[in-house]
Amino acid sequence: MFRQSLSHLPLSGIGRRSLSSVTKIQHSLPAAYYRGGTSRAVFFKQDDLPARRSDWDSIFRGVIGSPDPYGRQLDGLGGGISSLSKVCVVGKSTHPDADIDYTFVSLGVKNTEVDYSSNCGNMISAVGPFAVDSKLVTLNDPETASVRIHNTNSGKIINATFPVVDGEAASSGDFSIDGVAGTAARVQLDFVNPAGSATGKLLPTGNATDTFDGVLATCIDVANPCTFVRAADLGVEGNISPDEISAHPDLLLRLDSIRRHAGVQMGLADTVSRVPGSVPKIGIVSTPSSDARSKAQKQTSADVDLLVRAISVGQPHKAVPITVALALAAAGRVPGSIVADVASKSPVDDAGISIGHASGNLLVGADFDADGGLSFATVFRTARRLFEGRIFWKNE
Repeated sequence: MFRQSLSHLPLSGIGRRSLSSVTKIQHSLPAAYYRGGTSRAVFFKQDDLPARRSDWDSIFRGVIGSPDPYGRQLDGLGGGISSLSKVCVVGKSTHPDADIDYTFVSLGVKNTEVDYSSNCGNMISAVGPFAVDSKLVTLNDPETASVRIHNTNSGKIINATFPVVDGEAASSGDFSIDGVAGTAARVQLDFVNPAGSATGKLLPTGNATDTFDGVLATCIDVANPCTFVRAADLGVEGNISPDEISAHPDLLLRLDSIRRHAGVQMGLADTVSRVPGSVPKIGIVSTPSSDARSKAQKQTSADVDLLVRAISVGQPHKAVPITVALALAAAGRVPGSIVADVASKSPVDDAGISIGHASGNLLVGADFDADGGLSFATVFRTARRLFEGRIFWKNE
């Protein structure tokens, strides 16, 4: 009876337009979904995307599910936080010293921002495996792949080395990283001459420290432009959790103000309103303590050289961006910097700097030349292909 009565109802103009709109088919493209380190991203081959980069933004927003006023990105493959709202584009190399080009794209969760201004160290760990799995590179060794990656965002070269099985990137292994459950195959990432990624200078302001909003800070550009401030100068504990940062009445707003003023001073924008959401990154650093929480986290001075709590695109990071870790390794060697001030003078591990972050600890190996410049930095991550096929999105 109910169905019959509905069948006799006249269609209004609005109803006809609604029926017309639902007949439109979705767009689709070949794509893959990878976890890289403590992040995830949708991967595209560059040849599968439109030739004009201006046409990419609407595609990326559609597949990720942004903007989402609810902050969950349920209508796409984003995860509601900055570390899960990412796209990677991989294609033929335009650099003589690289095998492939890699472009990183960060998308806002609640807004329409599509940001090409930064790099993602975590997702780089999946770029080499994607290139191998997608047959974008030729393997010269049946057991080990070495892929030279040109990051188009920064112009820098990163060498990725990882095991392969039957022509594909290995997923299983006995290596683990804090922030990711289980173990996987180890991916070695060697960042070549990572200083000056966006500004051309290790210290973009020319100073080891500057003051922004009354807070002393160190601005440094390694893999990504970063700004570091002391936890004590903000009135918080160094081992504050991401949830506590979010719940703090004004900490995120204060950090963003410092970050934006630093961005102008670093030459990233001419006004604070034009500073990108993704760079400079900002981190709260401190000397490890021996309180109960630090002991439970295994982040005392016997475990790590310093603590950092990183903010990425306005949200507390659940771990630490690899680019932030690289910047910390370099800043720790700059006399008079905020990081050098709080870091241990007797490193826990001679191989590099041990960093305590929100999900555990991370060792960053770094090589410095005779002049104190960072010539080489190494981190170890894991990555895994989660799916590949076609990805669908609607018109904006």
